[in-house]
Amino acid sequence: MVSTPECHLWGKLEKTQQKKRINQLKRAFAYNLFYRLGVTTRTATLNDYYLALSYTLRDRMQLLFVNSVENLLTKKPQIVCYLSAEFLTGPHLHNNLVNLGLYEDFAQAAQESGLDLKEIIDHEEEPGLGNGGLGRLAACYLDSLASLQVPAIGYGIRYEYGMFDQEIVNGWQKELSDRWLHPGNPWEIKKPVMACEVGFGGHSEIYHTEKGIRRIRWRPARVITGVPYDVPVPGYKVNTVNTLRLWSAESHSSFDFADFNTGDYYGAVEDKIQAETVTKVLYPNDEQFQGKKLRLEQQFFLVSCSLQDMIRLHLFRHENLLNFHEYFQGQLNDTHPAVAVPELMRLLVDVHLYDWNVSWDITKKVLSYTNHTLLPEAMEKWSLELFGSLLPRHLEIIFELNRHFLDEVRIRYPGDDARLQRMSVIDENEPRSLRMVNLACMGAKTINGVAAMHTDLLKKHTLADWHDMYPRKIRNVTNGVTPRRWIAVSNPRLTRLITEAIGEQWLTDLDELRKLEKLVDDAAFLDDWRKVKERNKQDFSALIQSHDNIKVDYRALFDVQVKRIHEYKRQLLNILHIITLYIQIKTDPNFTTTPRLFVFGGKAAPGYFMAKHIIKLITSVANVVNNDPAVRDQLKVFFIANYNVKIGHTVYPMANLSEQISQAGMEASGTGNMKFSMNGALTIGTLDGANVEIREEVGEENFFLFGLNVEEVMERRKAGYTPIDYYHDNASLRAVIELINSGIFTSGDRELFRPIVDSLLYKDSYMLFADYQAYIDCQDRVSRLYADKQRWTKMSILNTARMGKFSSDRSAKEYCQKVWDVQPCPVQLKWKELPEDGVLFHPRKNQNNKG
Repeated sequence: MVSTPECHLWGKLEKTQQKKRINQLKRAFAYNLFYRLGVTTRTATLNDYYLALSYTLRDRMQLLFVNSVENLLTKKPQIVCYLSAEFLTGPHLHNNLVNLGLYEDFAQAAQESGLDLKEIIDHEEEPGLGNGGLGRLAACYLDSLASLQVPAIGYGIRYEYGMFDQEIVNGWQKELSDRWLHPGNPWEIKKPVMACEVGFGGHSEIYHTEKGIRRIRWRPARVITGVPYDVPVPGYKVNTVNTLRLWSAESHSSFDFADFNTGDYYGAVEDKIQAETVTKVLYPNDEQFQGKKLRLEQQFFLVSCSLQDMIRLHLFRHENLLNFHEYFQGQLNDTHPAVAVPELMRLLVDVHLYDWNVSWDITKKVLSYTNHTLLPEAMEKWSLELFGSLLPRHLEIIFELNRHFLDEVRIRYPGDDARLQRMSVIDENEPRSLRMVNLACMGAKTINGVAAMHTDLLKKHTLADWHDMYPRKIRNVTNGVTPRRWIAVSNPRLTRLITEAIGEQWLTDLDELRKLEKLVDDAAFLDDWRKVKERNKQDFSALIQSHDNIKVDYRALFDVQVKRIHEYKRQLLNILHIITLYIQIKTDPNFTTTPRLFVFGGKAAPGYFMAKHIIKLITSVANVVNNDPAVRDQLKVFFIANYNVKIGHTVYPMANLSEQISQAGMEASGTGNMKFSMNGALTIGTLDGANVEIREEVGEENFFLFGLNVEEVMERRKAGYTPIDYYHDNASLRAVIELINSGIFTSGDRELFRPIVDSLLYKDSYMLFADYQAYIDCQDRVSRLYADKQRWTKMSILNTARMGKFSSDRSAKEYCQKVWDVQPCPVQLKWKELPEDGVLFHPRKNQNNKG
């Protein structure tokens, strides 16, 4: 257990001291409103109040941040650098208030100032820095590393526009620009003095040093500037504040007077526009060549800026880079940052002039790689033509690395040409391409999967050659989520109930939740637990009634599936169940079922035709079911538009049933499943991803299991899976498909959903038909059990109580031990306030030093 140095920001104070603190906060808030924003209470908007309150909190956080930086400079600890194309942080204000232990103080200060803190919190715009689980996981790990007092920097991109805001128009997804920066971002601090130069295109050239040594340098055709914006990441009630450093692309020269004066007004700003395009939007549509090119530019821009920054920080503390790997550990979050392998080699060999072999040894000790997918289509590749046109020197380095690596493979497996082809970084099939997974595997000291089953499948199938050659290289670190964000912030009612019952230690040691097990037979506690869930459901019911005029009985079973819309996640299977119930209600006057609200949420990639049709089917079924008087209150269907972290704060606490129904062997891990269970939802799911471990932890009797397992899926696929046989053999399934085909959900249009129906009948890539009946039977069991409120509540408590393994704190500790070999470095407060004598500011030996 790492001790936590004392800090004056939290802890109980005497009444007079507490009053003094509240008055200080009120004065600081008024100061920021007046001097920083230039408004008074007469003219201030809600956004002004949000900004002023956020600046007030950030100012207090800055004290810890400055001390954390001083800690890095004086103690010289190892630093974890987490490179990720996404950081789905969610809103900052509420989470930072909780982590700094200042929520109650700010709530009181706001109230005494005539303001509602909750209203201000709800106003915050969500940062558009991620899409789904990949980015949310990265944000959880930054929170946990800070809470564990492990020095860390998250490196990402400051996208001007997030992926997109989703609007549902006539049942279809419509994409709108996500202008998340427009209201102002009070959490970021621009650091232009730490800017980096990033090149693209051009050529490499050979030259000789004064000592006659042959060297190569890159002459890029275009150079842009990466400017960092730092976002503080505070740990939970510790002094450590780590950094999320986001890079924004700018032009070297933002304006060309010569072009402007000759009347070429576009040419005058062309460089600026081209440079800023690199960080304009998260995940540009890469169906066209220009989209692919921009996406590769983004990946290299992130990697180059981040590695240059890491080297700069190291040389500020050390004489050379020979011990770089002893102080910096770089984690590649999926293959988006995999170009770090040749870029670190280029920086070491071409820029800092180290020997090739020495540089390769350092590179392999610095970088580690997390694999997040088993889907073949998600295994990233770049055409050699495109890659070579943008990064010619890096392609040369990759060829050379690959040549040496394949020689090692030949020595180890003589005559095995098939293995050579599989393990090569270069895919020789036309058009020739770079396999970024192989590049990451070759350059990383460790490879890790994100759930036990996922890692096992990597070893046996996806990365079997790598596991055979390097048996200790592939390791498992099961994903986790932070309980601060996903219980304390999201579910304050449950947080209070748990804390009153077992104390607050569980927020930093989630295994403490096991103490709840002894309360499952306590009638009063069961009643309190049930009331918390009901209050959360009432809040959500009021929300959807006000937004969509859908009236829901909060006593219904709230059945929820919120995740990215994708065929393998099988939202379609959920819809087939809803239509099955609808048919039963319509055709059997004596049929009754447990009333349910089915909730969906998630975005479809703009170019994903089938996913967009799935959304249309969900909304079309909802339109019919919700307006059919024969259904009464037995079924309601609701699609949440623009699902994000902020909406997740409302969704996870209200769910009774969590749908984790992807085909076995498809999901790497999943983290939504963990968030639902932490908040007392029961899971219906397959043996896929982290579901396997969740079921092991909560007990098979507290988990609704259905469907084929991985081995059975493989066997049926090998035998020749024919979905239409299931259609002919199952009258219930046939009735569902025929009802979709009939046009009842499309005002008579029988063609709209034909692509979905045909895909299921003749392809069914994710075996929905094979799992259909098992899913329907399992859902019947769910309905029967939900009627037993006492038993359901006990199962709900046990799900929460046994979720200790799935804290991101545990995951981060395992990374520290299994992958990075780093230790916590608690921050002692050198300064508890800004000193009046200026001792904080030391004379600098070199005024040009950017450190």
